Amino acid sequence: MDERLDFLFLTEEEAVQAGAKDMPRCIEVMDEMFSLLGQGDYLMGTPNQNAHGIKIYFPKETPFPNMPVKGPDRRFMALVAYLGGRFNVCGEKWYGSNIANRDRGLPRSILTTLLNDPDTGAPIAFLSANALSSTRTGAIPAVGAKYFAKNNTKVLSEIGAGVIGRACVAALMVVLKQVEEILIYDINQEAAQKYCQELSETYGVRAVAVESVEAAVRGADVINVATAGAVSPEIHDEWLKEGVLLTLPASAALSLGTMKSSRIVVDNWKMYEAYAQELRGLPGGYAANLSGICGYLMDLVESGEILKQDIVNLGDVIAGKQEGRKDDKERVIFIMDGMPIEDLAWGYTVYENAKKMGLGTKLNLWEKTN
Repeated sequence: MDERLDFLFLTEEEAVQAGAKDMPRCIEVMDEMFSLLGQGDYLMGTPNQNAHGIKIYFPKETPFPNMPVKGPDRRFMALVAYLGGRFNVCGEKWYGSNIANRDRGLPRSILTTLLNDPDTGAPIAFLSANALSSTRTGAIPAVGAKYFAKNNTKVLSEIGAGVIGRACVAALMVVLKQVEEILIYDINQEAAQKYCQELSETYGVRAVAVESVEAAVRGADVINVATAGAVSPEIHDEWLKEGVLLTLPASAALSLGTMKSSRIVVDNWKMYEAYAQELRGLPGGYAANLSGICGYLMDLVESGEILKQDIVNLGDVIAGKQEGRKDDKERVIFIMDGMPIEDLAWGYTVYENAKKMGLGTKLNLWEKTN
């Protein structure tokens, strides 16, 4: 029996060559992944099989000079999962993030993905995953928009024009065929204006850099928030038009009234229940201990302000178990926190492409076991 064990290593450049930035294809794959989620053909971490991952919680202060301390989006995280269907793969996304990386000429997050044979546990691929991750993150709001945006969406708004925000706009423009105007708000107005010029040239639509969150929100049919700062953008209820879809890969400050008067859609409510098992009873509630808006939603469910049975799972909609948009009047808030099964679905797709294209470096784990 041959004991030699090899796996494929893909650099960031090779992953991109293999299609890591192919947004239309990624949206298709994420739709397929959500269908498997709705059917239950997946596993994530911990005994409840739905944990987002394991995170290092950095202290506010430390007597140790080299120990990292808490900061905006400062984290290390391991996200493990199994995804079935045609993928049939186990794996892990490893996530390191520090907003101060920008001052060092590095991206905020540095990511890798490991794919494993689900039977033997052997590694089959190790990928640089920044492009892979930003593309799949951008694709998720677009999958939500396929099922919850109004058919006559004309105005798209993006709050936060960084890497993830741009990926979200690229994805949303794939599925929102009738968009005529794009509104961009970013604290860096010069960058926002330059980005708008790029959007106009790419899509042939009117793109405007606005000077406030309010200007970005009023009149928009679909609003995506992808900011990464310590303070979430505040969105007032009266700014939101009838029938709006608000997609939140990042956090936003929303009133109780806005939450209760909108239809709430999530990527995977069972994942939030897994958070609850881990974090229940900590000071400040869930909102103080989770990034993004999901902690706020969990606090509202815990207090009874929002009923769990009223929350819609996107995977259940795609699998035919729940209803999508009911009419053009309902306001919909799509909350997402990311899942490792997204990384497995897209990572496996890129890996398969790379094999067909002859990309990557075959690395040897061992010739023979000891």
